[in-house]
Amino acid sequence: MQEYIRKTLGLLLLLVMISLPFIKPVQTYVSIPKNVTMFKHQSESIPSLGSSAIKIKAGDTIVKEEENAFIGNEVGESSIVYEMAGFPVKQVDVQILDDFNVIPGGQSIGVKMHTEGVLIVGHHLVKTSSGQASPGEEANIQVGDILLEINGEKINDMKDVAPFVKEAGKKEQSLKLKMKRENKTFQTTLTPIYDNQDKKYRIGLYIRDSAAGIGTMTFYHPKTSKYGALGHVISDMDTKKPIEIHDGTIYRSDVTSINKGSNGVPGEKRAEFSKEGKRIGDITKNSPFGIFGTLDSKVDNGIMDEPMPIALSHQVKEGPAQILTVVNGEEVQAFDVEIVSSVPQKYPATKGMIVKITDPQLLEATGGIVQGMSGSPIIQGGKVIGAVTHVFVNDPTSGYGVHIEWMLNEAGINIYKENRKKAS
Repeated sequence: MQEYIRKTLGLLLLLVMISLPFIKPVQTYVSIPKNVTMFKHQSESIPSLGSSAIKIKAGDTIVKEEENAFIGNEVGESSIVYEMAGFPVKQVDVQILDDFNVIPGGQSIGVKMHTEGVLIVGHHLVKTSSGQASPGEEANIQVGDILLEINGEKINDMKDVAPFVKEAGKKEQSLKLKMKRENKTFQTTLTPIYDNQDKKYRIGLYIRDSAAGIGTMTFYHPKTSKYGALGHVISDMDTKKPIEIHDGTIYRSDVTSINKGSNGVPGEKRAEFSKEGKRIGDITKNSPFGIFGTLDSKVDNGIMDEPMPIALSHQVKEGPAQILTVVNGEEVQAFDVEIVSSVPQKYPATKGMIVKITDPQLLEATGGIVQGMSGSPIIQGGKVIGAVTHVFVNDPTSGYGVHIEWMLNEAGINIYKENRKKAS
């Protein structure tokens, strides 16, 4: 009998343990975060356990706005405690950040970038009296490598290469090359050979020292004059590898026409640098989160030109939002979108949101998200939450977005670090 009771109790206990994760109060308890970050004077919600027996008490610097909504009054650290019968059952540590604002972009921009050294984008065969050969390939130089130096002299432009090749060819000497592959440098030698077809000495390599294109401005930080744009890295069209930038410039850009996107075929904006050819800033960084640099002066978008608060990744909600972008000329317009999903991210990562275009006017003009729209700022609830980055090839109405806090971080604007400075 005792054995039967023991087995029955064990079975009941097992059933209780299995069913616990499916009980709503338990699910809610588990979903309560251990840490919450909020901005000063902005409301932040945390889950309620739905029981009148459980009280929620906030620290001295936090004001309880509603049952599960709180506002931080002072920059620093505090806590929120769930209590039952006077005993704490869970504590949420809270970090309160000072107000942080940026000016949203939306402007179409032209981009010109010069690479570090010159980029190897291909091999070619040189026709000689004895056949065909590629000195570059024989020197174990690969597509995507970067040529940094020749005979100890730094190489910045394509035009720097030709004099070395001509002189070494005439003297039948080898060139000493310093190359970069991924994050490592190496030395190699290469002997130019005479091309019987065009009567010049050749090294059997196709090279490039610059890239150009269009994109969209995401934000401008008035206190530092720093900006962010595109929301994704710029890669070379041939090597598909990120361009290692030496210097770059952004210009005003006019959208002249749009090729609409369709399933399997991404659309694109067609644009040209504005007639004035006016430079508006430099490019100092090309990263997975976009391009970054400093603006020469404030650039207005004409519809949202005042500083606007940002939202952290955990504050972004599924539901309606807007993007700012250009579909004709230089006019920035606001269009309706839907945040289909958003992933709260503790560490920098791309593709934090899925965005769907819902605005009939934009769908009619572009078919959805098109190339050149990358960087279009996303606005939700009066806050800048991120930027459009990539289109889904099989569904041009939808694509990915990146959270604004990671773009700010890449621009060298660390909102957490700035607040630690103020707190100290």
